Amino acid sequence: MYARRAADAYNQPSDRFSRGPMAVLKLLLVRHGQSVGNGEGRMEGVSSTGLTPLGARQSLRLGRHLAAADWYPTHIYCSPLRRATATLAWLLRGLADPACPEPLAELPDGAPAPGPTVAIGGRTVAVTLRDDLKEYDAGIFTGLTWAEARDRHPDLCEQLETSLDWQPIPGAETLEQGQARARAAVNHLLDRHGNGDRVLVISHHWMLQQMIAGLLGCDRAWGLPMANSARFEFWLDRDRWPQTGPNRLNTELWQIKRFNDCDHWLKSEA
Repeated sequence: MYARRAADAYNQPSDRFSRGPMAVLKLLLVRHGQSVGNGEGRMEGVSSTGLTPLGARQSLRLGRHLAAADWYPTHIYCSPLRRATATLAWLLRGLADPACPEPLAELPDGAPAPGPTVAIGGRTVAVTLRDDLKEYDAGIFTGLTWAEARDRHPDLCEQLETSLDWQPIPGAETLEQGQARARAAVNHLLDRHGNGDRVLVISHHWMLQQMIAGLLGCDRAWGLPMANSARFEFWLDRDRWPQTGPNRLNTELWQIKRFNDCDHWLKSEA
């Protein structure tokens, strides 16, 4: 009986936990849209540029896509870096008005972050900017292209190019510090939210890799190619999250609905 249920769930993922007393906690993790620094191949780290016109369109279309799927967040968390807050601003435009014209250029003001609350889907939703969602601090490499880094720090760059072992970067976070920030961000989400909440999080490539590893219980971080505006959606039963025993292996309770999903962008470009 259970085997048949498991097979059915595999072939056609169930969404019955999204409604009523069986509702789950939904976490939607999103990488920011393409930034000017991304387009120039810069290691932005904790510095930040605004979005390119492409990045603004990616973010707007994601908002439209969420509106079409009736996916309205009850809570929003965002990195305070400009490329993330601009992503949120454009996403909210698409969510509120799917007919909003697509931008041909980024807003002159860089699409400033919304206020502490926004009106979405007929309700008021809190927006929280959190420092622990910032990108990895790259120290002396911050804001540089690799060519610029090699010109300024040739010995260090040669070490990085010739060895797979981690090399400390002056002024940068250690990997352990970055991981601790990511785990703190995940723990905050799980501590503050319960079943029935829909939580939207906008952050950065390196940080999202660490957050996903923490959410999945991995003891190491995995390199994960991640397109701009990609989304990762996790459904979990928050009430049973702390339990030990067979429920930890019960895939009815922990589901990955989307992983590195860019359908909002790729389908519209086809």
